[in-house]
Amino acid sequence: MDPGPGSSDVIRKSRPAMSQPLHSEVIVIGAGLAGLSAAVALSGAGAEVKLFERRPYIGGRAYSYEHPSLDETIDSQHVVVGCCTNLLDLAQQAGMADALRWYDELIFLEPNGNRSALRSGSLPAPMHRAMSFLQAPMLRLVDKTGIASGLLRFLHGFPQDDSESFASWLKRTGQTDRAIRHFWEPVVVGALNDTFDRCSVKYAGKVFHESFLRSPEAGRLGIPASPLSDFFAPIASLASQAGVDLRLKTGLESLQQTADGRWSVRAAGESHIADAVVLATDFKQTRTLLNTLPAAEDDRARLDAAFDALTPSPITTIHLWYDREVTGLDHAVLLDTRIQWLFTKSRIRRWSKERGEYCELVISASWPELQMGREEILSSALAEFERFFPAAKQATLIKTGVLKEARATFSVTPGLDQYRLPQATPWPGLFLAGDWTRTEWPSTMEGAVRSGRLAAGAVMGEHQRFMSPELPATGLMQYL
Repeated sequence: MDPGPGSSDVIRKSRPAMSQPLHSEVIVIGAGLAGLSAAVALSGAGAEVKLFERRPYIGGRAYSYEHPSLDETIDSQHVVVGCCTNLLDLAQQAGMADALRWYDELIFLEPNGNRSALRSGSLPAPMHRAMSFLQAPMLRLVDKTGIASGLLRFLHGFPQDDSESFASWLKRTGQTDRAIRHFWEPVVVGALNDTFDRCSVKYAGKVFHESFLRSPEAGRLGIPASPLSDFFAPIASLASQAGVDLRLKTGLESLQQTADGRWSVRAAGESHIADAVVLATDFKQTRTLLNTLPAAEDDRARLDAAFDALTPSPITTIHLWYDREVTGLDHAVLLDTRIQWLFTKSRIRRWSKERGEYCELVISASWPELQMGREEILSSALAEFERFFPAAKQATLIKTGVLKEARATFSVTPGLDQYRLPQATPWPGLFLAGDWTRTEWPSTMEGAVRSGRLAAGAVMGEHQRFMSPELPATGLMQYL
């Protein structure tokens, strides 16, 4: 049975006998991607795993829900790139190979109608996108020269020191205003969900090294072909088949260590005992839970400093349903506008044309929108959308939705790495998972899966045990 809204609250299946793990009984709190990946790894290694989720659905922040007044299932669009090796490995295990639509080009649109497409050609990496880049009308020669010079700095990798902001890097490397607006900004703000001054060069450089230079496969764009809770349901089924006892609508009420060093968990009115606990919750909830546990003064100070350094960043999405096709595109980056991305979900999900067209507009780092009302956000977005797609003016707009997610991601601010917590904690047998922990990735679905697998490895005493290898470099990049 696939878990999701309206599904059974308790899902159990038998687990095959396996060798005894370091911790034979483990409770995982939170059925987002971090918790699901931890539970699958641990159960596969022979542990008896219980997975508790307070919501009636899986996915954590990557979820979808039935909008009560729209009679539609909506979510905030998440995407995958080819270098997300751990997420793709988990998806393959769950039999989700056909659940992603893969695209080999990025389309950039200007309000004047100019269209640029960055796609892989026949040249070896890192030059596989060079021809389409040189032909892109969105950039002038001086812009392209500056961008090429900037990308060369990420050719051998990216800085391991995260102290410099990307805003400082752009100034230091002499990037033009047009290069910033038409290349660096849509990529960085879209990928890291933050402004340049709040993004470190380390993680911005990682985006460009992995997605633009390392190999054509690493930069492929994958978009879920169904609402997120449905998209992730096979992973919950995989967990169930591996023997995980998954319980929805089971919120954690208390957590404490017993006299013999085990853990007592109370959830949904029931008490449970386990050798180890993995907290796969967001950093705000995790902080609240850890504050209930006794700790040494220096450990408490270190934890407080870490949580104080973590800040959330919002995303706002605008959902539009038209009576006919108006875009002619599956997805696009929109330039010189408040909207970063267009996703035409009806095309991605292969709707029949008779159903009309469903579009989602994404505004990343949307702090101004948090203070705006629905109608103000909608009217502004529609005006900008119609500049790019005039056909929308002749179509009938059937219904609309606006979704604000104030805590969509965390900000990879300069200097954050020293505060990101490891999966092991000062309390023996208690471990942390979540994209905000120490994963060497920004706030992404891949980061969440990595955190869950790292936490499972820490439980087993082998930190890297469940990690997938990085995607190998190809072409000339394998020598660089």
